[in-house]
Amino acid sequence: MARVTFLGLGTMGRGMVKNLLRAGHAVTVHNRSEGPLAEVVAQGAQAAPSVAEAVRGAEYVMYCLADDQAIEDVVLGEGGLAGLVPTDALVIDLSTVSPSVGLREHEAYAARGVRFLDAPVFGSRGETEAGGLWVVVGGREEDFEAARPVLEPIAETLHHMGPAGSGHRMKLVGNLLVASQLQALGDALVLAKKADLDLEAVLGVLDVTDFRTPIYSGVGRRVLRGDHSPDFALKLLVKDLHLIRQFARELDVSLPSTEATTRVAEKALAEGLGEENASAIIKVVAEEAGVGLAR
Repeated sequence: MARVTFLGLGTMGRGMVKNLLRAGHAVTVHNRSEGPLAEVVAQGAQAAPSVAEAVRGAEYVMYCLADDQAIEDVVLGEGGLAGLVPTDALVIDLSTVSPSVGLREHEAYAARGVRFLDAPVFGSRGETEAGGLWVVVGGREEDFEAARPVLEPIAETLHHMGPAGSGHRMKLVGNLLVASQLQALGDALVLAKKADLDLEAVLGVLDVTDFRTPIYSGVGRRVLRGDHSPDFALKLLVKDLHLIRQFARELDVSLPSTEATTRVAEKALAEGLGEENASAIIKVVAEEAGVGLAR
């Protein structure tokens, strides 16, 4: 059993905490808003009134925060987490943020001799509840191995991608593919609808081809049911697309298909669909084509 502090109790964070508790770890939690605390306290977590109280005596400090600004506020700012964690703790950032902010985290912790991993996760509500996330990790190999006791309970697979920042970079590469698959699925369903194909039969083909993906099969059927309830909210997809765009510019890389997807996602956000599932971008694709996809 390890003493774990966990900060950030959104949908993803709550699922991770529950799985850490099921694995037998003692988990102390803190969240900027009190609403989500009751759910994990009922599962056995201990709530702390402040970040400083939460990290006292922790062996592992883990957090899953919303965006770069949250990292600035909670971790890097004056009186933030980077200056509060015990120097013998291992800190793990599970958030999806820009690689540049992630490297600043590495530097802030290293200045105090604190071990740190950037370890963003792939997956959404279902995977986090089931302990089935795919975790991509940047940092020292020995720290990655030391983190296994707290990463394995939340993950289906763990991937050490390389030195500091490698996890955050891989997360943006992966989310580029997620966004492009959603866009491609919308384009394909609209084209199939215009061509008078039965959309359920279309998905039956996509289930078995060598270009099949869980997104095509799972999200595709939810689109046909008109179900855009959030597992991964559209507003978070837009945030990630902006991070990908920024990262690509820093590397002087052109991403034309990602630019097209970003335009559609931003339009969906402007239409008030931000709290719906990321698949809501397909609504915009269908709207622009003048077709309905839901049965």
